[in-house]
Amino acid sequence: MTRAFNTPLHYLGTLLLMLTLVMYACGSKEGKVEGQNMLYGTESKIWKTRREEDATGDKVKQTSEQKQEEIRFFANGQYVMTSPTQSINGKYTFDQANKKITMTPDNGNMSNTFDVATLTDDRLTLRSADGAELQLEAE
Repeated sequence: MTRAFNTPLHYLGTLLLMLTLVMYACGSKEGKVEGQNMLYGTESKIWKTRREEDATGDKVKQTSEQKQEEIRFFANGQYVMTSPTQSINGKYTFDQANKKITMTPDNGNMSNTFDVATLTDDRLTLRSADGAELQLEAE
């Protein structure tokens, strides 16, 4: 009597199913840059620091004040960065094709451009030119 579940086709199907499940379970959002609306949701979205790394990839220890900092992106191209001691308003542009965001404070003439390494509904990773990373999560 031959067992149907020992056929090469069944074995291949089971292997593909297991591989798919493992990939789904271990799937990472890092490196995925979705649509610009993920940045601001329907009207605005608040992002808080999840992790910060220096240019060598080492974790940067955050002070209690830094842990309270947040940035809110608005659909109209405005942003506001707040901390317990200050607030900075500005404008941003997001170049999805090149995966870059440029932020310019209202009271300054100097802008900062970051690579957008990850942008999903709940994760945002900004990378500076020197390789330092700021990993944010949606509130």
